[in-house]
Amino acid sequence: MQTLAEICIRRPVFALMLILALVVVGTASYSRLGVDRLPPVDLPTVRVGTSLPGASPAEIEAQVSRVIEEAVNTVNGVTELRSISHQGNSSVMVTFDLSRDIDTAAQDVREAVSVAVRKLPRTALPPTVLKFDNDSTPVLSLSIAGDRPLRELTELADKFVKVQIERAAGVGGVNIEGGTGRSINLRIDANRLAAYRLPVTVVREALTLQNADIPGGNVTAGAREQSLRTLGKFTHPEQFNQMVLATRDGQPIRFGDVGRAEDGTKEQRSVTLLNGKPAVVLEVRRQSGANTVAVIDAVKAKLPEALAQLPPDVKVEIIRDQSRYIHQALHEIKLHLILGSVLACIVVLLFMRDWRSTLIAAVAIPTSVVATFGMMWAMNFTLNSITMLALVLMVGIVIDDAIVVLENIYRFIEEKGLGAFDAARMATAEIGPAVMATTLSLVVIFVPVSFMSSISGRFLFQFGITAAVAILVSLLVSFTLTPMMSARLLRRGNSTASQAKSRRGLYGRVERSYLSLLGWSLRHRALVAAAAIGVLLTSIPLYHLVRQEYLPTQIDEGEFEVSVIAPEGSSMASMSAAMQSIEAEIRGTPGVTVVLATAGGGFSASVNTGRAYVRLAPFEERRFSFTRLLNETLHLRPGAAFEGNRAQADIMGEVRQRLRKFGLRVGVNNFTAFNLGGSRSEIDLAFLGTDLDKLAGYAEALRERSRELGIIDADTTLRLDKP
Repeated sequence: MQTLAEICIRRPVFALMLILALVVVGTASYSRLGVDRLPPVDLPTVRVGTSLPGASPAEIEAQVSRVIEEAVNTVNGVTELRSISHQGNSSVMVTFDLSRDIDTAAQDVREAVSVAVRKLPRTALPPTVLKFDNDSTPVLSLSIAGDRPLRELTELADKFVKVQIERAAGVGGVNIEGGTGRSINLRIDANRLAAYRLPVTVVREALTLQNADIPGGNVTAGAREQSLRTLGKFTHPEQFNQMVLATRDGQPIRFGDVGRAEDGTKEQRSVTLLNGKPAVVLEVRRQSGANTVAVIDAVKAKLPEALAQLPPDVKVEIIRDQSRYIHQALHEIKLHLILGSVLACIVVLLFMRDWRSTLIAAVAIPTSVVATFGMMWAMNFTLNSITMLALVLMVGIVIDDAIVVLENIYRFIEEKGLGAFDAARMATAEIGPAVMATTLSLVVIFVPVSFMSSISGRFLFQFGITAAVAILVSLLVSFTLTPMMSARLLRRGNSTASQAKSRRGLYGRVERSYLSLLGWSLRHRALVAAAAIGVLLTSIPLYHLVRQEYLPTQIDEGEFEVSVIAPEGSSMASMSAAMQSIEAEIRGTPGVTVVLATAGGGFSASVNTGRAYVRLAPFEERRFSFTRLLNETLHLRPGAAFEGNRAQADIMGEVRQRLRKFGLRVGVNNFTAFNLGGSRSEIDLAFLGTDLDKLAGYAEALRERSRELGIIDADTTLRLDKP
């Protein structure tokens, strides 16, 4: 580093080009960086989904879930195995050790499940094995509403809007919730069927044979060859009535003799309400690894093409948009990054009282931050809350190396009377090992954070690498640009006059107070050491008083979700009525503007579950702000800015209280971009033992302790299972 500093002092163009090369790469990389809320995190969790239509939860558990569990349990590296059995559906969640590669683990599970398929009931559908992926959560929700039948809205959503959205770059899939698709329903009269002495399987066999396009081979005529096929598929509902089932005494028995075909809709397994009115919802999911904001922007760009094909009375509205909060959060972080840089420069100016010294030190902030963007692009990082937080924290650190080198050069000029060039060379050589040691000690602190063997390590990988690179760039700047600029910008001043003025001013009083306190501390070393140990020991009880949680929950995103679970066996009609009442109760809460409630659907396709997306009024309208104060002052109502201040946590608490009267299992939670595979509204416990009273006591004690620590809220249910 000493040789590098000497070269940069003699060759200013070399020093300038060296740093500018990093800045140019960082500037070019910044425009190519993706924008997201949190870093992508792959959890070693695999879900095995199996359907057995018409089976009860008990049959699903005995005939499907246990068979899958026994097969998957033989896979290496399984740390947790749990299953959820619903009406007609089974979900087996397999969690592996963090050291296992998720792709390899998923392939091992597929091989194990393929062996167990022969043990499943014949009517069971083939199991699906999917990796748990945060990319599978919807990034955008669109509602399609109008004064039209629900079937027509579903057709418009499926044939026009969905087709356009699926063409957008990065879209992995679009699901329709709350719709009713078209279906040709065959209504069979059992008495007529019995009168003709026909089994019901005759109808199924006739459909299989007659409602099909059959290939007819090839016909060769000279130099040409043509393919033939028999067009047998029915194109009109009336053709089903003419379908021949059997022949009696030479007379055909048609389906119209034993029943009728109607052009109807499929059985509705989900109902969606938007502010109390039926609607069809499109949930957009991104491709694995695609950038959230880029996908949402691409979908929004395709919407005008879809809207042009819809009738004027059909409205499409964006309900849930993850990019809204991402842009707001990153805007605030960027603002703090700029303000932090400016304030750091002001502090340096106040203490150094020289614009040249401030300029030399301040250059380290933008060069270090901008150069880090090049590394982020090379390692496929994104601009998210974690990486931007690292850069904000580094603002006060990257300037330290430049200040230390600059102050030592200034000391050589003022105290030793050296020229600027000689002072820059000798001072940098003297302070170089100390600067390098302090900088590398910071790197040693941040880099191991990226390699923690836990979920937190997956989260903080980008944080540690980003912080370490910014620090290393600042070290390079302090040995290249700082001594070069110091040799050409610093001037030797009147040392005696400067010291006299300093002793008379504020800094003189600060220096005398510090020296006095330092002298007293050295004379009372035992007392100072005891005080330091006492302060250290107070951290132990204070640590236990601080609430602990994995992710912050006291955040105000302006939206949250409500999950509802009704007793097993509840019908679609009863669940729809319950969600309609819950939706009306939520809309009656002050501060709520949009409620999108869905009964049924979801990954389990269970009709006894429901969920609601709740959007609140803008933050500026619910909370006090200077903008709101200014607006109310212009309307001669300054006191109104201090009224009706309600945080998201306050509204969520009121919603919990309002929904208690329904007697259902209800959870009110924040939206999180990162999911650990479970839900805060329910925690399943499995205790081994025989004394149920004692086990229930353990569960109750655990619940109370978890509430004290903030792990669960007041509405969390602990369910006790005895294997």
